[in-house]
Amino acid sequence: MRVVITGGSGLIGKALARSLSEGHDVVVLTRDPDRVGPLPAGVRAARWDGRTADGWVALLDTESAIVHLAGESVAEGRWTAAKKRRIRDSRLVSGQAVMAAIRAAPVRPRVLLQSSAVGFYGDRGDAEIPEETPPGEGFLAEVCQEWEASTAEAESLGVRRAVARTGIVLAREGGALPVMSVPFKMMIGGPLGDGRQWFPWIHVDDEVGALRFLLEREDARGPFNLTAPRPVTNRELTRALAHALGRPGFLPAPGFALRLALGEFAESMLQSQRVVPSRLLAAGYVFRWPELTAALHGLL
Repeated sequence: MRVVITGGSGLIGKALARSLSEGHDVVVLTRDPDRVGPLPAGVRAARWDGRTADGWVALLDTESAIVHLAGESVAEGRWTAAKKRRIRDSRLVSGQAVMAAIRAAPVRPRVLLQSSAVGFYGDRGDAEIPEETPPGEGFLAEVCQEWEASTAEAESLGVRRAVARTGIVLAREGGALPVMSVPFKMMIGGPLGDGRQWFPWIHVDDEVGALRFLLEREDARGPFNLTAPRPVTNRELTRALAHALGRPGFLPAPGFALRLALGEFAESMLQSQRVVPSRLLAAGYVFRWPELTAALHGLL
């Protein structure tokens, strides 16, 4: 099967492309194929402007699947009005482009795997968050709702659609973990705020494994939480990360200091999300890394 990945040059996209390259024809859509960097054997790049279906509809001329991961990082830079507009537009406009491609496809894809995030749920305190939890409030919750809605039409066109609400992906190659590790390596690591907020994490191996599971399982439809089955608090994360790095982790970063340094983005770091992958577990997915301590030691 041909698998077309938008956002395929990012951390998750590259890891997924590498995994899928054994047994599938994988195409990564990118604005500049010449600058995408080395791709795994069996993976090729195709040009896409990120806004339309121009130039890549022809890829959908055989049995295919689309994995829609495109979207500007929420963790890079302060959330100015312009930054927030780019975060929203990069998701909604690209989702509309995916739908335009599906409508014009010579052969309709078998499945669309739509990326989303646990930001959908907003701040929930200590309450467990399965997939049936209604959407929360705040900028990220609103963006996630619109992001998911941008491709909802796929089902009415006969395309199976699964939505991956992903937590914080832990990987050696990039993402949150290298950034979180820096203060600890400088001996100034510690919990964020009061440390009691829940941290919805997932190892990159399970992120890729769960995405493949949803792609290949014919009855997988609707939202799925892609988080480890045992969430931890920020304070527990701090202890585990300090232990894995062999560094102290007792200097807290007060909430007011985070807000001063990071602006509105700090709120997303201080909110509590005790997300559980109820539907993924019920469907039979088996996590390779269910425990944070083992996951961190495996990565670090």
